[in-house]
Amino acid sequence: MNTYTLKVVEIKRETSDTVTLCFKQPGLKKIKYQAGQYLTLIFRINGRRYIRPYSFSSAPNVDSLLEVTVKKVPSGIVSNYINNSISIDDVIEVLKPMGDFVLPTEKKYKNIFFWGVGSGVTPLFSLAKFILNEDILKECNVHLIYGNHNIGSSIFWNPLHTLQEENSDRFEITHFHTRSELSENANMSIKGRIQPDIVLASYSTKQIKDSLHYICGPIDLKRNIKKILSTYNVDESQILSEDFELVKDPKEFIGIRTQRITLDFNNEVIECEVEEGKSILEAALDMDIELPYSCQTGNCNTCAGKLIKGKVKMIGLSEKRDDLLNDEFLLCCTHPLTDDVYIKI
Repeated sequence: MNTYTLKVVEIKRETSDTVTLCFKQPGLKKIKYQAGQYLTLIFRINGRRYIRPYSFSSAPNVDSLLEVTVKKVPSGIVSNYINNSISIDDVIEVLKPMGDFVLPTEKKYKNIFFWGVGSGVTPLFSLAKFILNEDILKECNVHLIYGNHNIGSSIFWNPLHTLQEENSDRFEITHFHTRSELSENANMSIKGRIQPDIVLASYSTKQIKDSLHYICGPIDLKRNIKKILSTYNVDESQILSEDFELVKDPKEFIGIRTQRITLDFNNEVIECEVEEGKSILEAALDMDIELPYSCQTGNCNTCAGKLIKGKVKMIGLSEKRDDLLNDEFLLCCTHPLTDDVYIKI
């Protein structure tokens, strides 16, 4: 893995459980990225290496610093470490930017809808800033639909509304709050979870059919939005979603058992037991075998390994991967089917 080191020059407290880390761009070779991509951070905590991807909240050609926003996850070792222990002037090792949750280059859309819940707003904020500041996209209208408990839990509340005021003719925000406080009136939010039919009611069928949609939130939200968009004949290529976890169907695990496999990594042959239900990557990390990885959701190829012998199965991929060779497998979602599996990384 090729890595860089970045220095933390500012830390913004967004909400009580969310911070934005602001990194200084390297002096000699700037890190290039696209709005909507993520940056993978590497830490050593209590002697163990942890690798986590976090979406950029900054936008290229808009923000001078590289910024990622991290919300605490219950029992999340890394997210809690970032929120509680990172300080200004700390130097953090990172991988190059990755991700395809980005704007298409082949076509420009008149209307773009961003659907997000909680910290899912992070890449959407990056994309919105980029679109609203690019001259070649000045004909594009942006509608952010953002779900939270209330105003206090809404990440980027003030920056988002400042951006809206600066682009009132092109940028619309609809808030849905499940736990609205008495001080929040109907002009601030709609009570309840995100309801796509309410949002889309003010658009014509043609506008919706020809629009682009980005979804960053729970799997139920994605399914609901995609189901409603299908009634407008919105092509699947116009719906992009960012996945933070693998969605595993229990039926896929029928026939999978605990197996002992062999890993050939860094010119060392290692025997590894993969417990039923765990991926090969998870089993290796549990043994402190520091395999390369990043997203852990089957969206990148950092953890790809070559199958030399045996049979394995990938489970949980949201989309078919055409960039892998027949003998290549993503270890974050790969499970052994036989006891003679031999993989070279």
